[in-house]
Amino acid sequence: MKHHTVVFVGRFQPPHRAHIQIMERALEHCQQLVVLCGSANQPRTIKNPFTVAEREEMIMASLPDNLHNRVVVLPLHDKTYNDQQWALQVQEKVTSVAETDSIAIIGHAKDETSYYLNMFPQWDLIDVTNIDDIHASDIRDAYFKEDSWDEFDSTIGSYLPCAIHDYLQAFTLRPEFEDLVSEYAFIREYRAAWDDAPYAPTFVTVDAVVIQSGHVLLVRRRANPGKNLYAIPGGFLDHNERTVDGAIRELREETKIKVPIPVLRGSIKSSEVFDHPNRSLRGRTITHACLIELPPGELPKVKGSDDADKAKWIPLNVLQRMEDQLFEDHFHIIQHFLGEI
Repeated sequence: MKHHTVVFVGRFQPPHRAHIQIMERALEHCQQLVVLCGSANQPRTIKNPFTVAEREEMIMASLPDNLHNRVVVLPLHDKTYNDQQWALQVQEKVTSVAETDSIAIIGHAKDETSYYLNMFPQWDLIDVTNIDDIHASDIRDAYFKEDSWDEFDSTIGSYLPCAIHDYLQAFTLRPEFEDLVSEYAFIREYRAAWDDAPYAPTFVTVDAVVIQSGHVLLVRRRANPGKNLYAIPGGFLDHNERTVDGAIRELREETKIKVPIPVLRGSIKSSEVFDHPNRSLRGRTITHACLIELPPGELPKVKGSDDADKAKWIPLNVLQRMEDQLFEDHFHIIQHFLGEI
């Protein structure tokens, strides 16, 4: 065998026939396959509907039993605004289970999102062609859109190995599926409202990361998208206001924080634009976030209002365990600002 270990990185949301065929091909040329399941730290959404454990179960059920002891499935967390931290994580995951330096990475360079394949020059690259032009996004669209399982089968079901097909069908009976279908319908309607625009819209939002005495102020979202997830206080920028004014307005509307506006404004320590193209399911959304660091002392009273059904001060050590409960990229935005304190 040319390589001891082959690495396969993907989100596998869900895994499909092409994924399984690539894994089987890799196992023909290595002793060990390391499957890194991306977005392991994300909440359950229509973009990431399945947990790492669920994806691993589907993958293993689709591979022959005699290959299971040669496959290692590991979680891989997103590092939305730091590619080097993400690369470091991949390196550490692989070297923790690889016994030698004989390592290759396998994948298909489909578009600009596949640039990560070139981030590991120390490993050989096994480039594979796209099999039958299968995309997990098409499977998810049909999964949440079709009115019946027969309709799903007729459009996309053939792209799934039998074990994954049966797993997805069983998942439709779970309450989590109903929540995902509701979110999908909301996003579909939201995007449809802009179909007649002369060009694809870009939305501008504002957020306030408020820190005091080792706590961060979060709200819990009342409605889709991200219903019941925690988030930074924020929202859409009005046409007649500046970004700082909008951030403070949204903060006060959503939390009723008992701090005067001049104190909030005077406590702004820094600001940053967060513009990852895929940061929001609603479409291209650029947010202007500011860091408000209040003086140490008793935490101001807060109360959920407007789009938030709860406002709460969260200890920073608790926040570190809540990554899969935060909306969009808000965890990474907070981490960015914590590095500046």
